[in-house]
Amino acid sequence: MELINFIDITPTTAILLILVGFIGGMVSGFIGSGGAFVLTPAMMALGAPGIVAVASNICHKFPKALVGAVKRNKYGQVDVKLGLVLGLFAEAGVLFGKHVMTHIKHSFGAVGTDLYVSGVFVVTLAIVGSFVFKDYRKLKALDDAGQGEEATPITWVARWVQSVRIPGTMLYSKGAQAEISVLFLVPIGFATGFLASAIAVGGFIGVPAMIYILGLPAITATATELVIAFVMGLGGTLFYGLEGVVDIRLAMLILLGSLFGVQLGAIGTTYVKDYQVKFTMAVIMLTVLFSRFFYIPGYLVQLDMMDPLPTATTRMLKWIGDGVLALALVLGAYTVLSALFKGMKAHKQAQAVLARADVAD
Repeated sequence: MELINFIDITPTTAILLILVGFIGGMVSGFIGSGGAFVLTPAMMALGAPGIVAVASNICHKFPKALVGAVKRNKYGQVDVKLGLVLGLFAEAGVLFGKHVMTHIKHSFGAVGTDLYVSGVFVVTLAIVGSFVFKDYRKLKALDDAGQGEEATPITWVARWVQSVRIPGTMLYSKGAQAEISVLFLVPIGFATGFLASAIAVGGFIGVPAMIYILGLPAITATATELVIAFVMGLGGTLFYGLEGVVDIRLAMLILLGSLFGVQLGAIGTTYVKDYQVKFTMAVIMLTVLFSRFFYIPGYLVQLDMMDPLPTATTRMLKWIGDGVLALALVLGAYTVLSALFKGMKAHKQAQAVLARADVAD
């Protein structure tokens, strides 16, 4: 069995990790996602094995999720009971996924986990990124037509789920304002936890499932996801910690940067339209996808799953992967900061116009 070595934290590496955490936090606050689809690949690009990047990211997320859940619960947006039940089943998914990850580590070493995490990222981001981009085009078309944003109607699937009555399994959901059988929550929670154990992002499954299968409003689903993230993050940190793969230094440096970045990202959302947020999310996802794709040949060569490549080719592929990831981070930072500064400028101009109007009166 190959031992997992943590990366050396030099002053330069520490600054990079804080910066990455800051940008990931901005993206997280801006698009309403955990931002781990940026942070996990960034950790790997800095040299952390896939299993360490995922475990450390899960560790950094759960305290942030707790703070967010408490804050949003004050506004009545969180379905606490539903979140705890889904979190319990998500914990089972995390435990199963951790066994899959550690089996890969024992069989193929750290490089095997790099390939596994990268492969899951490519598939997941391709699917989710495509749907988000499609949603962006739909919302933009409505806005261009002057129709504004439409509330997401409850789907026929959600109506059917809410109509099913299985004695002894019913749970009242405040968010859906209906009773739902716990049996429908088992696969949703388990799948959410399993995905989180693989790439440290479970909300890609949990949030859409709560909206389209359970019938929760989008704002309640995203808030309730924070409860799930806290529960499965706490358990995931314990499970991966027992394997000795949680690098608390990485987690704390990333958390330090993200706590500041998430505030700016959240402020930026007040100055943009929903379709602009979706566009940013889709672009970053698809950019990260291509970044991970360029690393895969190198992992396959190291695992003797394909013929060796010339050294120059291997270096070039890694350089391209690093460059595309850096581009994703720059795009994320630029989008959030430009939205923030443009919005602040427009707000000041509007205030100046109102002030002049008051003086004229």
